[in-house]
Amino acid sequence: MPSFQILSVNVSEQKGIPKHSVSEIHLTPDGIESDAHAGSWHRQVSLLAIESIQKFEEQCGKKFRFGDFAENMTTQGFLLYTAKPGDRLRCGQIELEVTQIGKKCHGTGCAVYHHTGACVMPKEGIFARVLRGGKLQAGAIFEFVPKSYQFDIITLSTRAYQGIYADLSGPETARLLQTFCDEKGWPCNIGYHLIPDDATLLHALLTKLIHQQSDFIFTTGGTGVGPTDITPETVKPLLQREIPGIMEEIRRKYSAANPAALLSRSIAGQSGNSLIFTLPGSVKAVREYTSEICVHLEHLAYMRMGLGH
Repeated sequence: MPSFQILSVNVSEQKGIPKHSVSEIHLTPDGIESDAHAGSWHRQVSLLAIESIQKFEEQCGKKFRFGDFAENMTTQGFLLYTAKPGDRLRCGQIELEVTQIGKKCHGTGCAVYHHTGACVMPKEGIFARVLRGGKLQAGAIFEFVPKSYQFDIITLSTRAYQGIYADLSGPETARLLQTFCDEKGWPCNIGYHLIPDDATLLHALLTKLIHQQSDFIFTTGGTGVGPTDITPETVKPLLQREIPGIMEEIRRKYSAANPAALLSRSIAGQSGNSLIFTLPGSVKAVREYTSEICVHLEHLAYMRMGLGH
């Protein structure tokens, strides 16, 4: 895992002004004691790499002190802006969760901007919230732990389960999701499960995956009106929240060319920390549904973490 060093810890009594270096900070569930940005929100702690500061110094021909860009921690050894929301920063018992990359620049209305004449924080600074606190001094080493997403795919098909024919929809879903993760730069693990059209087995498997906090669960098959199509009515009682708009829009969009698309009973929703999507069993439908769902996956993941991205 990558690591980086803390060069300086900095605080300020007011927002929007440069921070000053201190010998030690105390991280609590509300952020840094005695710092203006502490509170019950997602931007409790700000970090900026010396690599970003030095690059900015070369551009503007000016030197800056630690804390000049209102960063709580000035770091060295890792390009912080390459992180993503959900990644973790660990130092002993201390653990932070990255919540935002960059921010809106307030320009001349910001005291930091007025003091420095410009600002690198909006582009290359990052923000985090405290998961586990403790005391921290300059010289501490943090480990960067990227967020890895768990995807689980469940194919419901008695005949595929019996080996009468190969399952095509499950592997195609896995391929599409892997492509999505590669494009986003998300580390991921994709689990694959093939079961017969059995409500009891599906309920048990879903309950297990939800308990294991799988991030995304995709089912394929069982969303029609045939006698063995049991997926939506098995999934729905497990959901705390439905997300009806996604499936409604997919049915509307693709029914223009294929009226039978309106017969799909696919649903989507949230159960615990898991987001669940039930897809039809054909490869064509899997491609259509997954392409539309992937448009919203990043936003859904961040909303689930309580972040307003």
